[in-house]
Formats: sequence, structure tokens, C-alpha cells
Amino acid sequence: MVKLIRYTHAVQLSQFKKKIQTDTFKLIRQYDHVILKNERYSARLKLSSLKQTPKAFCSIYTAYQRQRSGLWLHSRRNSAAGIWLALSKLGCTASFLNVNIRSKSLLHCFSCCEAKVLIAGADLQGAIEEVLPTLKQQGIRVFILREHCHVDGIESLSDKIQMESDEPLSRQLRASINIKSPAVYIYTSGTTGLPKAAVINHERVWMPAFALTFAGVRSDDIVYIYLPLYHTAGFLMGLCGAIERGSTVVLRSKFSASNFWNDCRKYNVTVIQYIGEVMRYLCNTPKRDNDKDHKVRLAIGNGIREDTWVEFLERFGNICIRECYGATEGNVGFINYGGKVGAMGREHFLYKMACKYALIRFDTEKEEPVRDSRGFCIEVPRGETGLLVAKIGKRTPFSGYAKDKQQTDKKKLRDVFEKGDMYFNSGDLLKIDDEGFIFFQDRIGDTFRWKGENVATTEVADHLLTVDFIEEANVYGVKVPGHEGRIGMAALKLKENMDFDGKAFYQHVKNYLPSYARPRFVRIQDALVVTSTFKQMKAKLAEEGFNPALIKDPLFYLEDNKGYIPMTQEIFNCIEQGRLRL
Repeated sequence: MVKLIRYTHAVQLSQFKKKIQTDTFKLIRQYDHVILKNERYSARLKLSSLKQTPKAFCSIYTAYQRQRSGLWLHSRRNSAAGIWLALSKLGCTASFLNVNIRSKSLLHCFSCCEAKVLIAGADLQGAIEEVLPTLKQQGIRVFILREHCHVDGIESLSDKIQMESDEPLSRQLRASINIKSPAVYIYTSGTTGLPKAAVINHERVWMPAFALTFAGVRSDDIVYIYLPLYHTAGFLMGLCGAIERGSTVVLRSKFSASNFWNDCRKYNVTVIQYIGEVMRYLCNTPKRDNDKDHKVRLAIGNGIREDTWVEFLERFGNICIRECYGATEGNVGFINYGGKVGAMGREHFLYKMACKYALIRFDTEKEEPVRDSRGFCIEVPRGETGLLVAKIGKRTPFSGYAKDKQQTDKKKLRDVFEKGDMYFNSGDLLKIDDEGFIFFQDRIGDTFRWKGENVATTEVADHLLTVDFIEEANVYGVKVPGHEGRIGMAALKLKENMDFDGKAFYQHVKNYLPSYARPRFVRIQDALVVTSTFKQMKAKLAEEGFNPALIKDPLFYLEDNKGYIPMTQEIFNCIEQGRLRL
């Protein structure tokens, strides 16, 4: 049984069954009713709308059989799941679009998947109208989830769904679909450039369910999902995984630190998802007497820092944290089944037999793998940082990005350990300890080189977060005229009612960081910019640099052996002219 709860509304689906065969993909669904609940009423209704949706699309898609659709749904999160399933029944591929993108970015993402139809939530009509002339020109048919729409070029969809019968569709519509057929396009977060549409086939859609099973999720669990459904964590790991497990799902429109635990208590949540800085946000909320008053037993996600891990457990109780690793388009993943704080996974010989991965030596200055005299890559020993690569094969395929052969090829490494082999380049630097636990070190491009040494931004940020007046830290490298590599800079968000203490901050970095890793510049911000999945954005900060004439935020400069002092235009000019030694 799957229950979709949005705010105070619950949608109960009596049965979702999944059956994957080698020649076809089938999702057998038997619905009986919907239960809608809020403070004022309770009603029992026929679940006809979810049966009618595929039928309505069948009429719409007469000329678009097995074509692609762009789904752009904001507040109607429960609609996204139903519409995607309906499209799958027709053999159509859906493309989940980020609700925050607009104008040219929206058109870029839409063109990546070559969709012929755009289906959007009513709250996004204004954004659609901005690009409607271009969509018309490209022959894109646009639908909006409302009963009436009087804008030329935008058709209503809700009324068409209600008018259709709930008779089952012919299986012939999807007769050519198998587990290797594209099911959905999910876009990368865009932290390293424009978002890319990763191709997710039907087999990959249900793979996260194995991770949830391995993590300990049961059919009687209630899973809390606040992450956007247009990304892997919320849609594949959260929603699809829970459907396969038969768990209950609580859907919230967006993350709210202040309402998080209230929601967990209200809906008796037992499993929570997390990503990026979310756990730190929860730890930064004011402490309450009922912090441990909840039923949450399991937390699944990725990106929790070691200090936050410890603080979270101390404050919110005995919750099992299952840190995971994976990428939307990747062919390798890990889960920390051993529970070691700070680790994102653990090696297992059976998994390594099925998925041939390795950590190879990487030159961060040249941004390429180090090769031996024969031209092959060099696997690093345990305890040494290396680039994660995984062999591309039948059991571990890499489908790449839609309509982007160049970016797809960039993720492939050839002749890694033998002539003719091919590996997926994760772009992540990891380390494996003597016990086989796997630790994330940094992203390629985030790690920078200064004075002949590699600086891992994640490691430096972890140290900065132990300073008592710092709430968030984002570390990155900036270019300096006349110098090789990049020098360290940190964007900081201070704790409420706290000031930046340059001397105390210097004493801390002096005690815990080598000289080459100490941020030479500091930028104080009211809020650090993150993606919709709470990943920190570094590229724009690095591009802006440290010029006080261009940056309005308070800037500080590390004066040799003294401390951090306010950054002035005079100091900047001296650095630019090479008159100040760094």
C-alpha cells in the first residue's frame, strides 16, 4: 500500500505491484479508492482520475506515440507521480523539469530531451507564457493542469482527464517497451555548468528500491519526502523506492526546518531523507524539550558532515543514519551499512565482483588521471585519495546524456587498466580506509592546487565549521594574477547575533590547517547559495573573486602571521600588481 500525503491530504492506493520481465516492463496497478483528509472533512472517493489519466493521454498522444513529454509541476507533487505513471503506460518518456528555471534555461532543458509536449502545473502558467512564442514556433503542444485555459497556445488538461473513461488501455501501446527503454530524463543539478538530461531506463527507475531494502526500509514504514521530485533523490530513491517497498510516503512541497519535526510527529514518520546541508539546518534550529519526541528510526541520504552526524544523533536521539553515494547518471553506488560516522559506504567483495570499480591516481593540476609508462591508470592503495571510476558493461551500463554526445564522451575513460576497456568517470575523489569504509573527499574542479599542494575544499570547510561563530562555510579556489593554481577563499554565514572575529578565526585555521590550505580571503554572506537539492554553488563565487569594488559583501584578507583584516581596494591593487606576497 502506498499513501501519498500532501500537506493535510492523504491519497491511499490499495496496491502497487511491480513486475519486470526481460522482454517488457509492466507496472500492474489495482486501485480501489482515495481517502482525502483534513481538519474539516473526510471523504471516500473512487480513484477514477488515476485510471482516466492514461486514457486522456492516449487521445492527446495519437500523433506522438512513444514520444517525450516535459513535466513541469510545482505544487502538484502528487500529480507528478500519477502523470509519469500514465505516460509510462503509453510507452512515453517523461522529462522532469526544474520548477525554478525560467526563460532560456527552461528552453535549453526542454530542447535537451527533444520533447513534443509540455505538461505544467497551473501555478507555472506565467512562466510558460514568457516562452510560449518559442514553444509555438517549435511545434510544442502545451497543457496546463486546470479545467479551463483561455490563453492561445495553452490547453487545459484536468477537464480532459475527467471526461475520459477508466477502461484499461491496450498493452500493445507499450509492446515494444522493455527494461532498457528510456523511462524518464532527470537533469543534473548544474553545479558544474548547464544541467544535462541523464537518461534513466525502466531498470534504473527501480534500482534504488534495492538500496532502500539494504538500508532497512520496510513496507510498514512512513517515508517523509520534501526533496524535489525532478531530482534523483526525491523521485527515484524516495518515491519510486517507496512504491516498490510498499511504504507510505509523506510529500511536502519544500523543505522547512521549522516544520520538519512537527510534520514527522503529525504523520508518524519513521524514515526521513536528507541531502546536502539539510541535517545541519535541522541542528541549527532552536533547541526544544521535545526534540527526541518522534518515531523516526532511519535517515537515508548523502552529504552529511561528520560533526553534524554526531550532533544530530546527540540532539534528536537514536536514529540509524544510512549515508549513501551515487550519481544520477552513474553506474556505481555505495551505502554505509556499517554505521561508521563520516563514511558514505563500505566495500563488499560481492558488490565489487558485480561492479568493477577502482580509485585511480589523479592529477588535480592537469585535471586528468595519472598514467604509468604503459599508458594505463594507476590504482591507489588504501588510505590514499583517488578518482572513482567504474567499468561500463552490460551489468553496469552508462546511458549518458540526451542529445549531448560531447558531455557523454567526457564521462568515459578509455584504456584504464587494459587496452580497449571503458570506465565511467564519476568526477569524485574518494578514499578507502583499512576497514573498507569509503569517504568522500571532494569533487574534481572543487579541489584546487596552491603552492604545489592539493587543497580539498570539503576538508577545509569541515574544519571551519567547528568555529563557534560560523554556521555555514563554502570553500573554493580563486585565481590570482601572476600565480599558478588557485588560492583559498571561504564564503561564510555567521550564526545569529554573532560577529566575525578575524583574530580568533586566524588562530583556528593556524592550529588546524597547513599554511597552503588556509583561506586567504573570507567573504561574509547573509545566506550561502545552494541548488534545489542543497548542494553548495562554487563556480559563481570563484568567478567573482575578491575585488571589493565588485563585491558588496564584507571581505577579509589574511595578513601574514597577524590575522584577518578588512579587505581594501589598496590591498587588492597591491595583489593585482604583484607587490604583495601571497
